[in-house]
Amino acid sequence: MAFTSYEVTKVWTSVALRSEGESFDRPLWTSQQPSQSWSSVNIDIQNSTQTYRVVLEGLTGGEAESAVSIADIQITSGYCIECDFEEDHLCGYQNQWNSKVNWFVGGGSLEATPTQPNTTGRYMYVDSAYTQMFQEMAQLVSPLTTVPLSGCLSFSYQQQQAEGHWLSFYTRDKGGQYQELWRAPEPTDQQHTQVWIPVQVDMKAPYPVQLVFEVAYNSPAGGRVLLDDVSVSPEFCDAGTEPLFDTSVANCDFGVGFCQYRQPVRGWKRVSMQPNIYQTGDHTTGTAPRFADQSSYVSQLVGPALPGGLKFCLRFFSSLRGFGSVAPPLAVYLQHMRSGALQEVWHQSDNTRDVWTANEIILHTQHSTKVVFVSTCKSFWNCSSVGLDDISMSLGDCAPLSGSPDPFLCDFEAGMCGYAQDQTDSADWLRNQGATPTAFTGPTRDHTSGRGHYLHIEASVMLTGQQARLVSGMLRGSRGQHCLRFFYSMFGSGTGDLSVLLRKALDGRDVLLWKRSGEQGISWLRATVNYQCDEQHQIVFEASRGSSVRSDTAIDDIMFERGLCPGTVLVL
Repeated sequence: MAFTSYEVTKVWTSVALRSEGESFDRPLWTSQQPSQSWSSVNIDIQNSTQTYRVVLEGLTGGEAESAVSIADIQITSGYCIECDFEEDHLCGYQNQWNSKVNWFVGGGSLEATPTQPNTTGRYMYVDSAYTQMFQEMAQLVSPLTTVPLSGCLSFSYQQQQAEGHWLSFYTRDKGGQYQELWRAPEPTDQQHTQVWIPVQVDMKAPYPVQLVFEVAYNSPAGGRVLLDDVSVSPEFCDAGTEPLFDTSVANCDFGVGFCQYRQPVRGWKRVSMQPNIYQTGDHTTGTAPRFADQSSYVSQLVGPALPGGLKFCLRFFSSLRGFGSVAPPLAVYLQHMRSGALQEVWHQSDNTRDVWTANEIILHTQHSTKVVFVSTCKSFWNCSSVGLDDISMSLGDCAPLSGSPDPFLCDFEAGMCGYAQDQTDSADWLRNQGATPTAFTGPTRDHTSGRGHYLHIEASVMLTGQQARLVSGMLRGSRGQHCLRFFYSMFGSGTGDLSVLLRKALDGRDVLLWKRSGEQGISWLRATVNYQCDEQHQIVFEASRGSSVRSDTAIDDIMFERGLCPGTVLVL
């Protein structure tokens, strides 16, 4: 999908997918950057078996001079990076600006191309006539892909005076890292430099990348390079190409066994711990088994083999207990498969105790490696008990762990996500970071990362029985089931009630979906709620103050999903 936008002063523009059977629109693109000219926007939309609509929304901020305009909306099959350069928008391809040498649009009578035989058309070209220095470089850069790309990339090129330049093709990720996938070979004779030459390159990009076509000149007599007909096939060019590495083999929440992790010498052990007012449960649910290290020597936990030549994002949660340690209580190493050598890539620097803290590491593997978690514990008095949970791995850079403004996935890092205070209750939900003001009640950290925000009621400014209600935005009705998941904290001897209500738009009536009462322990606990409503409605989180000020109730990481919650058993 492609379109152009024009935004002035304080504005907000978004594009979202509205699927049948879902209560929320799923955002594809947002912008809050004003501009004084038209901007080209390209968005890849993944294939879906579900019927959907594309929703474009603009907010002007209420100022008289504010405006949002859109034009030239086009929806075509294939990826946005596929282009024959026949249209003026050039499919969003742009020059990486160079004041001297750049790509231009060309046209005229050309040799036959694979897609346009015996026709005249447009193409991109760069010419050495504009060079002024040794090794001048021109880059033609595609839009950033927004969905995983895997398959065979094809394009055609033509060279004149090929001995005077280098033509290369790269991918560039959001972090600016380049990966060379192809370089034009030296021509065997002069005749071959005057015809269109087809190229096929296998691509595996599970994360957003840009295509970069680069020409580097070594003199003003370096000739011309022409480029045309960029396309993508879902099948690899080479049938023997290995598919994308499945990173799920490295994921583990230790709910059932060790997953794909092993121990050269036994040191780590699974701990099944019911949460109470003194100690937390696991990070996944607050109640299930977790990993802990309480040994008196160096303990290693070795993950599955990772292939070389890729970038990975490793995420995990850790929790420290016990006494201090001279050495870092937890470290992560890469073990090289050939030599067995260990390379440290991370070590624990945050000594916060009794809190699950999120950690993330970007790993670059040149050769096949394994991830090794190492915990050091020299003696009882020089030891920290280490908890490890929810290990996950993905390809590419680490996407933001938090900060989503979307109401269907809210961790309160970017604000309230469209949730509002009920105007008829007695108190408000407060956004907080760290511990609540009152001792011996409420969470000490958020659930998302151990460093972020959450919502809670402050019981010290409420009377017994008073309530605070948080109301979602208006949700569309649906005939299908929906799953609401969130984490809650109900720690304190005077804790009251926490309820989830469904409020129908037609009559404003509240229907109880879920409820907990009294102290539930010191952990963040996971709640799952299945519900169905075929008319417009809102979800309400209602918390009440209990018998004392030790009644701070908190919520975090609210998520809506289509269908029944995982693990739901239907009784027919």
